[in-house]
Order: sequence, then structure tokens, then C-alpha cells
Amino acid sequence: MKKNLLFVMPSLSAGGGEKSLVNLLSQIDYSLYDVDLFLFSKTGVFINSIPREVNILDLPDDYKVFTRELKISIKNYLKNGQINLAYSRLMFSVKNRMVKSKAISEQYTWKYQSMSFEILEKEYDVAIGYLEKSSIYFVADKVNAKKKIGWIHTNYSNSGMDCNFDNPYFEKLDYIVTVSEECVKSLKENFPHLKNKIRVIYNVVSPKIINNLANKEIQDNFKYDMGYTNIITVARLSYEKGIDIAIKSCRSLINKGYKIRWYVLGDGSEREKLESLIEGNDLKHNFKLLGIKENPYPYIKKADIYVQPSRYEGKSIAIDEAKILHKPIVVTNFETAKDQINDGENGTIVDMTEEGISDGIEMLIKNIDFKNNLVENLSKEKLGTEEEINKLYQIV
Repeated sequence: MKKNLLFVMPSLSAGGGEKSLVNLLSQIDYSLYDVDLFLFSKTGVFINSIPREVNILDLPDDYKVFTRELKISIKNYLKNGQINLAYSRLMFSVKNRMVKSKAISEQYTWKYQSMSFEILEKEYDVAIGYLEKSSIYFVADKVNAKKKIGWIHTNYSNSGMDCNFDNPYFEKLDYIVTVSEECVKSLKENFPHLKNKIRVIYNVVSPKIINNLANKEIQDNFKYDMGYTNIITVARLSYEKGIDIAIKSCRSLINKGYKIRWYVLGDGSEREKLESLIEGNDLKHNFKLLGIKENPYPYIKKADIYVQPSRYEGKSIAIDEAKILHKPIVVTNFETAKDQINDGENGTIVDMTEEGISDGIEMLIKNIDFKNNLVENLSKEKLGTEEEINKLYQIV
């Protein structure tokens, strides 16, 4: 008899956690498992990549109203006599404005958002909140399941989250899964009493799928500039991804006389700020934000160098994908960098500064033998992690 699994996720926007979920779902044996997916928003660039066997659940009507513009939402609730929901919607908005930290605001507003959800009728064998915060809170509060799992995709110590808020939710979980040994260490430091629940399952990446997609034509007539060093970064436009540092590094390289074209695939809350920084450094023709691409792999494959300028990461899927495509890689020395890159062997780890990044790129431009050696080492490395799905089967 098949087991019933539920995955919960905010959306399928272009992020590492979202891509990780799509990759994992592509590896599940659907002869053994029936899988439901609950999304707070049925949107995102990966929505069309969900396997056809996965059943995406409908959103409850009260929550649909909750997500509408504030005045419209409150008016609808009051019209239907739902005073508690009208109050919750108002407080959700007020709290979001009061709390400056995005990480903490999502935690502290959950009690108001949760009022718009009923407990799901179906009982599951296993329910998985596949991203930190709301997905896990939903599984803890709104799902009947024999076993509950929470998935953490970031280094908890650097996340800005309040561990005192998360603690009662984590105590309701049977397992806490994270994506690297460094992330395990961080969770054990913050939740030492829950250390026996913590497991590591690396992000699922498939070289076969990535290489097939990388061989497809770029659809938007984009072409790299001949005669330039073409650099690619795949990242959300958010503070932790360090795109602002990359912009300054680009300026530094151009000041030294290098011909650079640097492209970033992704979008996010800092786009306007980054565009101003690009313009202020006179880089409109050198540093370009290309937005989200459903298939980023042809862009990565055809680039000369891959750079990850992050301030912190859990475990970067984009780095694993660049490795699979045998790109010379420059990464900053965030805490989990060494989980993926052996400095000088399959990439180079640099200081988290504009000088560090620009020096790393300059070394790859000037030292062709070193660059070719990185590529050769990557070509010999076993890079697929499809077997990670077996770790999930074991705890399920």
C-alpha cells in the first residue's frame, strides 16, 4: 500500500530551496508514494517543472481572501461576519511594518496568518515542511500526520531567525533535515536538546538533467560578448547573496583594464538598490541583471567563469550546478563554502570582499593553466546526488 506524503512550500519562485524541492520530487518513486503539495502561492518559475504525479492542493477560500490587498481583505471578512479574521489580517499587516527583519517578521506574523487556515482533512503518513519558517509552522499546526519533518536550507546561525520562536515548533517535529554538515553544526548549537532529531540530506542534483537542459538554445537571443571575460552568477537579489560586493568587484576589474561582462540570473527585493549601484559605478554595459530564467543552464555553460559572492549560504545548488557544467568557480569564504569547494582543486575560495573576489577572478583570467586544471578536476569528480533520495526513504 502506498504511503501518503505531503510537502509544504510557500511558492515555487526561483530560489535554491524551491529548485531543491523540484529536483527531489523528480526522483521520488511514485509506485511507492502518493504525493500532495501545498503551496501558499501557486506561482513561480518552477511550477511547470513539478512532476505530473504530484497533486497540488487547492488553497482555502479564507486564505485567498487573506492574501488580497488589506482594505479589500478586511472588507470581505467583515461582510461575512468573520471579525477574528479581519483583526488577524490587520495585525498581520501592522506587524510586518513594525518588524524590520524579514526573517523575524515571517515568524512573528505566523499566528495571524495561521488563522486563515483550517487543519487539513486528510491524514498523511508523513508531512514535510520543506522550507524554514511558515512551511514548518503549517506542518506543525495544521496537518495531521504520523510523522512530521522540517527542512532547513540555510545556516541557522546566520539566518536572523529567533530560535526561541522556532523551538516549540521544532519540538513537534520527528526529524529536522538540513543540507550540509555545517548547517547540522549550526542547528545543534542553537537546539542542543534536539540534536538526535537532526539529519543531513544533501540537495538532489542530477547531472543528466542539467546537461540535457544546458544543451538547449537560449530563448531570448542573448549572446555573450566575444573578446570579454563573461562571468555568470545565479542568485536572488537579496543582501545575503552579496551582489553589491560583486558590482564593486566588477568596477575594480575594469579599473585594472580587464574587459568584463558580468550577468546575474535572479530577482529579488534589492533589485532597485542594485540597479542604482550599477549606475553609480558606470557599469550599465558591464554588469547586467537578467532576471529569472526558467532554464539557467545554457547561460552557465557558455560563460567563462562562475562566481558566487554570497555572505552566507546553507548549501548552494547553483554552485553544484556550475560544478556539473565544469565551470571555473570563485566563491566567497562563507561558512559552508568548504562543504562544496576544495580550494585550488575544484574552485577557488576568496575573501568576502570586493578585492577578494576581483583577485580570484583575475587569477583565473591570467593563469590559464590553473583555470584549466580546475575544469579537468571537475570533469573527473562524481557530482550527482540522486541517491540522496534514499536518505529520505529511510526516515519516511
